[in-house]
Amino acid sequence: MANVVTVHGVGKQLLGEEGLLKDWQPALLDGLRRADGPELGPGDLSMAFYGDLFRPPGRTLGVGDPLYTAADVAEGPETELLHAWWEAAAAVDDGVVAPDANTLARTPRSVQTALRALSASRFFAGLTLRVLVSDLKQTTRYLLEPEIRDAARQRVTDAIGADTRVVVAHSLGSVVAYEALCALPGHGVRALVTLGSPLGMRMVFDRLSPAPAPTGAWPGDGRLTWTNIADEGDVVALVKDLRPQFGHRLTSVLVHNGAHAHDATAYLTDRLTGKAIAGGLDAH
Repeated sequence: MANVVTVHGVGKQLLGEEGLLKDWQPALLDGLRRADGPELGPGDLSMAFYGDLFRPPGRTLGVGDPLYTAADVAEGPETELLHAWWEAAAAVDDGVVAPDANTLARTPRSVQTALRALSASRFFAGLTLRVLVSDLKQTTRYLLEPEIRDAARQRVTDAIGADTRVVVAHSLGSVVAYEALCALPGHGVRALVTLGSPLGMRMVFDRLSPAPAPTGAWPGDGRLTWTNIADEGDVVALVKDLRPQFGHRLTSVLVHNGAHAHDATAYLTDRLTGKAIAGGLDAH
């Protein structure tokens, strides 16, 4: 089994393991090189892929994201997440009108206002409304639909073997990886590296399994290190410092990804990401 297991985020339902690794592998190797880390050989890196769990079944007109509109954003967690993204985007982008600049009622109209504001942000530039809503729904479906949650976690569990020392997880994948490690007693993973993680968001944290009591469980034994890496402008990583929720054994790191605040490959090429990965590979 691979020494390093990677776990992707939302919006990858039309891709696969090999396609994602074509981007992730060189970026991860560059980060390791910046940190003077060890070399990885063939088979040392794998991708735990779960994106197909969100792929709509094939039909005559082809496969793609459902034709979502603002009316498809459901009350409750979806609306809560949407408004959290809006608040975060407004905090880092002067071009986004802040939520408190509007009179908000939790109606389809307020959802339309939020989606319109996000579409004008640098962070969500290039995303169509249907893709934005699709990404929103993937996060909430993982948290609320046990079948998808169990299947995604199993993909990570299946990828972790006796030789696995590091798990690197991006975005929603950090939630999947965290829960999978918590549910895998006796695993030999020595480093969890989370990138652009939403784990600190209240709507995510409160729904974790195992449930926080009151802080989140540690996803391994005393030998595991956990480094959480966030960009100041990453809207998905709304809470940058996870130590108050998961304890001060966790190392919290801020990096600068430029215009690609949430991009996985931008995170991976940073020296501090490479350092965290190298630490797990060197651990005994």
